[in-house]
Amino acid sequence: MLGALPALAFPEPGLWWWAFLALVPWLLLIRGAPDPRRAGYDGWCGGFGFMLAMHHWLLPSLHVFLPVIAALLGLLWLPWARLVRVMLRGTPSPRRAAAALFVVPSGWLLVELVRSWQGLGGPWGLLGASQWQVPAELRLAAVGGVWLVSFLVVAVNTAVALLVAVPRLRPVAVAGLAGCALVAGLGWWAGAPPREAGTVRVAVVQPGVIGSPGQRFDRGEELTRSLAGQRLDLVVWGESSVGVDLVSRPDFAARLTALSRAVDAPLLVNVDARRSDRQGIFKSAILVSEDGPTRERYDKMRLVPFGEYVPARAVLGWATSVGKAAGEDRRRGTAPVVMTLPGTAGPGPAGLRIGPLICFETAFPDMSRRLARDGADVVVAQSSTSTFQDSWAPAQHASLGALRAAETGRPVVHATLSGVSAAYGPDGRRIGPVLGTGSSAAAVYELPLARGGTPYERLGDWAVYGAVAVTVLVVAAGLPWGGALRRFRRDLDAHEPPGTAPDAGTAPDARPDARPGRGQGPGRGEGPGRGEGPDSSER
Repeated sequence: MLGALPALAFPEPGLWWWAFLALVPWLLLIRGAPDPRRAGYDGWCGGFGFMLAMHHWLLPSLHVFLPVIAALLGLLWLPWARLVRVMLRGTPSPRRAAAALFVVPSGWLLVELVRSWQGLGGPWGLLGASQWQVPAELRLAAVGGVWLVSFLVVAVNTAVALLVAVPRLRPVAVAGLAGCALVAGLGWWAGAPPREAGTVRVAVVQPGVIGSPGQRFDRGEELTRSLAGQRLDLVVWGESSVGVDLVSRPDFAARLTALSRAVDAPLLVNVDARRSDRQGIFKSAILVSEDGPTRERYDKMRLVPFGEYVPARAVLGWATSVGKAAGEDRRRGTAPVVMTLPGTAGPGPAGLRIGPLICFETAFPDMSRRLARDGADVVVAQSSTSTFQDSWAPAQHASLGALRAAETGRPVVHATLSGVSAAYGPDGRRIGPVLGTGSSAAAVYELPLARGGTPYERLGDWAVYGAVAVTVLVVAAGLPWGGALRRFRRDLDAHEPPGTAPDAGTAPDARPDARPGRGQGPGRGEGPGRGEGPDSSER
């Protein structure tokens, strides 16, 4: 289960530096695999371990489903592992080793891209997200998103693996590490946050773990009233903070309206209820002013599998009897929304625009980027992880706000029902107090606004597209892809210095005298239709 080691780099352990070493044992294991089939198996086992470790806190909710899902997602690392073996096995030539510093991270990014699809669970646990508290890595995220940070982390691990396993390639490995440091330095320069343009005062109301929706509302009301006179621009409640539809329950709407007047600021609440004007249950961010609920409303678009809907319910509906899966599917919204506040009482500019996200959606880099491009001045996340209160989930979820802030150059407010609540400036650094899982309190954050955007906001997922291009180039020599990679490797090894002895684990086709058309003894030739010993399974 070497694949589980990177989980220690994420909150709550939070050993961010460990991410730069955590993949090395896994890489070395794959490098030493006797054949491609075993390499793929090692990749699958590592991917299974990584997914299980990153999502272990879901076990009380998913029960038997969690190992099954982790095993299925682990299959994504099978082709990556075969790619790793081809690039690192034996004694690579300097050119192949240098190429590995690009190819191995590109393959990893491809895995992260595929598993980021919401239908496969979404991008929770992207390796770059472990660097949420490192200023240099946040600058890098401003240039290429969390994807570029993941690429750099895997590249460092690859260089360290070469440094440990192949002594004669130490100059290449050291050069690779120096190149990674140079990229981080360029990111520090290119990812400088936008210029500040005023401030905004936002309050977060966190009622804590409270049994019934009615008691939760009462506590949120009490905490909000305590904020009166603090010259606020906005008050944010967490996900599912209101358990009734405000149209069908005008008494709750009136109470929220009175609260807005009491604090002289609009409220952004979150309604988790069956709507009176549409069929089904929605999770919705609703803006309430001193004149009542406004027409500004955002319905959650990306729902949590099993938690908010059951995929293929006709087949998997029995999951509700063994876990805490959703008894009824929530309905999806259709488009992101940027809301304009009706007015501001604090020092922020009039007509402040906010972009709401709900819970799971903060894991998706494209959603906050879309809000920033649509004109949001502040990204506001409403969340609830009370089901996983005593796990790593609340801290991991809150840390995502730092990445989204750095990527977009917009401050991010992460408001929860029961912790962890926090706020981040446009550069991704945390600002003000943190409301932990034991808090029932309100906090006020004075956040700097920024003018302009970041390279990532303007250019988008270019790091991912580059990784896809690198991977496609590697496999494009022919089909099946294993044969293409062997030809690519032989081309690189054609520049192997004469007289260099390969490692004991080097395959026949990696030897300096292995050239197309040259025999290697009975059964070992490389003519048309001839096998290649242990690698014949790759054809």
